[in-house]
Parts: sequence; structure tokens; C-alpha cells
Amino acid sequence: MKNNFGIASYCSIKDNMIFHNGKEIVIKDSSLSCNEFLKQVYKEHVNDYAKFFKMDTISKLAFLAAEFICNQASVLPKDKGDMAIVLSNNSASLDTDRKHQDTINDKNNYFPSPAVFVYTLPNIGVGEISIRHEIQGENAFFVFEKFNAKALMQYSTALINAQKCTHVLCGWVDVDKDQYDAFMYLVSKDGQFKHTEENINTLYQKN
Repeated sequence: MKNNFGIASYCSIKDNMIFHNGKEIVIKDSSLSCNEFLKQVYKEHVNDYAKFFKMDTISKLAFLAAEFICNQASVLPKDKGDMAIVLSNNSASLDTDRKHQDTINDKNNYFPSPAVFVYTLPNIGVGEISIRHEIQGENAFFVFEKFNAKALMQYSTALINAQKCTHVLCGWVDVDKDQYDAFMYLVSKDGQFKHTEENINTLYQKN
């Protein structure tokens, strides 16, 4: 498989810490719960997209990781139709599924919320990123037992080789209660790191 591509930008969010291209993004108050931390990140680094507050936790996490990468105009394609998104995780939408289940468990206190139900699919975060950045290319969301650099590398490389796109936003976005882990990177013809399984794993494990 032809793979002469590079990793142009990457971002990780975990344990109330953010690293963008290897540099820590300092948040004023990092001693917060997962959702409180994500809201704090939004207020300090985005703060112009009110729909953020309606999102479930996994979508907020995906949205924020993508913000740090997609706000780098120099690494993005001019035509947003040339950009694809390929994300993955272990727990799918389980964190939100539990919240939805809580609303329907008791027949005497039955209050299913459409605002919660709409997020009971893991790929909704892909949609939130696409809407925010007007990305119109291919997209996919995979559920793996653990972070699978090989699968992400092979699938994104195949998309570019098939001329479905020129850039792919790839990554891992997992949430289970207060445990969360996001790692996102952009594949293109240019990049500081060669787009290999080894380099992807190294960047994922680095922060």
C-alpha cells in the first residue's frame, strides 16, 4: 500500500491535560471533573459555539481535540470536500447510553429526552466536527478493543490512495464515566512525522 504521507498536526486530551503538537496547553483550573474540565477548555480556547453545551461528553471531547488541529489553517485543505474523518474508541456511546437508560428504567417516572437520545451513537461527534468546520468528505467510526494505530493508518491511507480525500482527521476518542482519552491527528501529504503505525503509537503514548 502506497504510504508517502505525513502527520501534519496532533492533539491529545487526557487526565485534565492537553498537548498540541507536543506542547502543553495550560488550563487555568485543571482540578475539575471531566465535564467541568472540558467546559473550562471551551471557555478559554473556543467560546464562540453555543451548541457545545448541548453535546454529550464524547462529542465535547472530540470537538475540542479537533479544534486545536482544525484552527491551524495552514495544515487544512482549501476544499473541505477533500478532508475525511476517521475516529474510533472502545466504549462506543456507552456513557450516553447509560444516561438514556436512566430516563426509561422507571415506568412511573418515564422521561426519555430527545436531546440525550440523539447522542446514543458514537459517530455523532464526527457530525459535530463536520458541521463546525464544514468538512464534507468521507467519515467513519470504528469500535476497537484498544487503540489501533494499524487500522487507522491503513484505512486513512486507503482513502487518500483511492482519491477520496487529500487529508484525514484520525483518532481515538473514548469516554467511560470520569475516564476519558482523546488523541487526534491529521494525515496529509506533508507532515513532520511519517505516517506509520510506529509513529502513530509513539505520539499516542507520548502524552
